[in-house]
Amino acid sequence: MSKGTLFDKVWDLHTVGTLPSGQTQLLIGLHLIHEVTSPQAFAMLRERGLKVMFPERTVATVDHIVPTENQARPFADTLAEEMMQALEKSAQEHGITFYNVGSGHQGIVHVIAPEQGRTQPGMTIACGDSHTSTHGAFGAIAFGIGTSQVRDVLASQTLALDKLKVRKIEVNGNLRPGVYAKDVILHIIRKLGVKGGVGYAYEYAGSTFEQMSMEERMTVCNMSIEGGARCGYINPDQVTFDYLQGRQFAPKGADWDKAVAWWQSIRSDADAEYDDVVVFNAEEISPTVTWGITPGQGIGVDETIPTPDSLPEDERLVAQEAYEYMKLQPGQPIKGTPVDVCFIGSCTNGRISDLREAAKYAQGHKVAPGVKAFIVPGSEEVKQQAEAEGLDRIFEEAGFEWRNAGCSMCLAMNPDKLQGDQLSASSSNRNFKGRQGSSSGRTLLMSPAMVVAAAVNGKVSDVRELLN
Repeated sequence: MSKGTLFDKVWDLHTVGTLPSGQTQLLIGLHLIHEVTSPQAFAMLRERGLKVMFPERTVATVDHIVPTENQARPFADTLAEEMMQALEKSAQEHGITFYNVGSGHQGIVHVIAPEQGRTQPGMTIACGDSHTSTHGAFGAIAFGIGTSQVRDVLASQTLALDKLKVRKIEVNGNLRPGVYAKDVILHIIRKLGVKGGVGYAYEYAGSTFEQMSMEERMTVCNMSIEGGARCGYINPDQVTFDYLQGRQFAPKGADWDKAVAWWQSIRSDADAEYDDVVVFNAEEISPTVTWGITPGQGIGVDETIPTPDSLPEDERLVAQEAYEYMKLQPGQPIKGTPVDVCFIGSCTNGRISDLREAAKYAQGHKVAPGVKAFIVPGSEEVKQQAEAEGLDRIFEEAGFEWRNAGCSMCLAMNPDKLQGDQLSASSSNRNFKGRQGSSSGRTLLMSPAMVVAAAVNGKVSDVRELLN
């Protein structure tokens, strides 16, 4: 088993005890909740006459079901309105901090906690959402959990968990122009597989990650779950500290100096032992696009869709399913595939740096005729910042719709959905069948810059050509 890693240190520090099942009872430092997985959990508490044990350690927002166009209440979707009311009532009843629409701080749960400085190194974090792994970018151990576990954390501030193995994923070297953090994680998942991380925590290390901004690191850690890992993290360093300093909930004054010293102490030791180590070269990564129905079915934009005989035998069945569903032919180039909808947003790529980069490529161009393209900021704070910088005007002049904060077309829980077999170029995290709202809708995952290139050309395009 691993030894001396950040994961081991944080796990040991938060262990309350060992349960009869052999599982660890782990203290959860921060619990993030939203409107989808919390109503049933609160209902279970009421049935048992239980209170929230540490309401000050729980923070609520709304994101999954929130419309990004008309946000007038009551929502047109009656189920969405019921979920909203349930969370509003529960937050008030239990004294939980709640960032509602219009508060100035509402947004995707994995965007708002970091931007407020709530997410910090050495923490354990849980949320009823699979992409909680995002927070690992800060050197936190963050788990996506199910509804019954949301109940457990509300009632006891602990979780029963099996300890994970730790795989170190090293990426070294400089990324080439037009290649982004999204391409790096899609490349890793392509190489290790969507089940490669089962039973593991992923520690991302190497010079490529050291050079990334915090928001780029969040993109990488966000999609750890798509690679089968339970969580992913990066050791905290000066980039982490510079991002956190001065944020609302970050330590202040003398407490800041103490916090930084402690954060440095929990980094993985130089002689830490890992259960597995994998090494990649950053210069071999190109702008990456998924062609199939799992995030592991990805290729470089200049490659062709793999033929069955080029794939390992255990991947051929799902590949056959993907060819039929996606209406793509083995051996055809992915570049040039016509797109209908282009979406930039989500907890993977809806932060201010994503929008700034996308705006660079959108400026001076126009969305191709017949393409629906829209931008959804990850939070109200991101929206305010983008508008202060004039990014909204750049997007609108290029023909993109500018929306309010929410999860939007990442998943089919709000009005932003594909119609029929539309094909979407998306900066989100999942390309499963029906994920974007239509049972025959098709999704190609890529970086925000690549989504802009697709929107401008009306087809999958190499963003490096817009650079020139």
